[in-house]
Amino acid sequence: MKKSKFQICVSGAASGSSVEAAHQLAYRVGQAVGKSGHTLLTGATIGLPYYAACGANKEGGLSIGFSPASSHKQHVNTYRLPTNEFDYINFTGMDYVGRDVHLVRSSDAVITVGGRMGSLHEFSTATESNKVCGVLLGSSGLADFIPTLVKNIPTPHPESIIYDTDPERLVKQVIAALDKKFASSTVDDAPRERSVHGNRRG
Repeated sequence: MKKSKFQICVSGAASGSSVEAAHQLAYRVGQAVGKSGHTLLTGATIGLPYYAACGANKEGGLSIGFSPASSHKQHVNTYRLPTNEFDYINFTGMDYVGRDVHLVRSSDAVITVGGRMGSLHEFSTATESNKVCGVLLGSSGLADFIPTLVKNIPTPHPESIIYDTDPERLVKQVIAALDKKFASSTVDDAPRERSVHGNRRG
């Protein structure tokens, strides 16, 4: 029986200080996903996700981008985003906020490298959606704050969050967690309903 491929999202800042600090780390994460034979998903954008896509391409991996634009023309001319690093681009037409949700919900796992508020949106969507989450510690930005956030703010499924400082080791751990999670075909990724009396989203 052929082993199914996982869709692994790399989330990170499109610009800012964490791009300079962590672009080589993001590239290595993309390489590791490419070498693994699984599919890399990103927001079809610049910055850290772009470097991850370049890394996956270097290893001959499959790279799929989820664009905020509704067409190739809008993707290039309005959003000014890259195209060559992707084997396929899903033009969501959802702008950035809607694109983020679609990207995360289409992924089996989300790996955070660096990051700003947009990456926080993707991380929170991933935890709410019961996705396996990888966090590359030492990559600056959001990634280095996630342990503090999880410690101080009630977070859904904290047991599904994997922390590591090494890109290749983190990707291996994420894939192992996915293998374990999907060993049973009854896994449900849907977020569970919150009680109306407490633990509500917000």
